[in-house]
Amino acid sequence: MTLASLFLVVLAAFIHAAWNLLAKRAAPVGPVFVFAYNLVACVAYAPWVLYLMARGGIDWTWTGAGFILLSGLIHLGYSLCLQRGYQLADLSVVYPVARGTGPMLSTLGAFLILGETPRASGLAGLVLVVAGILMIATQGRLAAFTRPGGQAGLKWGMATGGLIACYTVVDAHAVKALGIAPVVLDWVSNLLRFFLLLPLVLADPRRAARAMRGHWGLALGVGVLSPLSYILVLVALSGGAPLSLVAPMREMSMMVGAVMGMLILREAVGRWRLAGCAVVIAGVILLSLS
Repeated sequence: MTLASLFLVVLAAFIHAAWNLLAKRAAPVGPVFVFAYNLVACVAYAPWVLYLMARGGIDWTWTGAGFILLSGLIHLGYSLCLQRGYQLADLSVVYPVARGTGPMLSTLGAFLILGETPRASGLAGLVLVVAGILMIATQGRLAAFTRPGGQAGLKWGMATGGLIACYTVVDAHAVKALGIAPVVLDWVSNLLRFFLLLPLVLADPRRAARAMRGHWGLALGVGVLSPLSYILVLVALSGGAPLSLVAPMREMSMMVGAVMGMLILREAVGRWRLAGCAVVIAGVILLSLS
């Protein structure tokens, strides 16, 4: 991996943690907020896409269109799962669990579905990711699962992580094998999500407007930062950076997100969640080596 690719991935990790912090602050709004920041993203990045189209830099194919459609559907599910998780649990739980679950499920799939032979580093990585997730979710007290809502962050974080694993593979193939420009892939995916969520808003526009009152600044931030963080990763991938290194490097954002939750949202992060983030990161690194 080149130094430029390394810089892009690290910068993307910090931007990713920042927009998740903004999304958490708008958690009560729910799917309407997802619609709002997708609208912002479509408007903000349209000039870039139109510029590429004017230069003839987009080569449309049926295969490429299929991958863009699939990417948009997976990202929609991811956005809704993430926002629902933020409604029910802390950022410092949902975010690291989601980011750690993706690589874990990818490795399990390689073992169980593709028949790959487990290596010692892969097995150790799986154990560490599971242990770290439990540390984050319970803060060292397994009785936390028995309390009302004690499993919400874990459930929604893992569901989000499963969708992360899916879109990572789909989008990496789209930019690396099919040559789709990263900004085009992300923009068309956002446009698809906008139209899929539009009926929800049109069903009761006044309720949607009330829900977004005071949250448009957050939607603006997420709408600009969320695509930017992912485009930076896709640019690194399209520049030749291997997915096996890019995917785990992105996960440093989980530690940044946990610290933001503690310092800005005043969540009770504590040493167990921070240690759990470190254990998950170590596990993801081992998974990348397997």
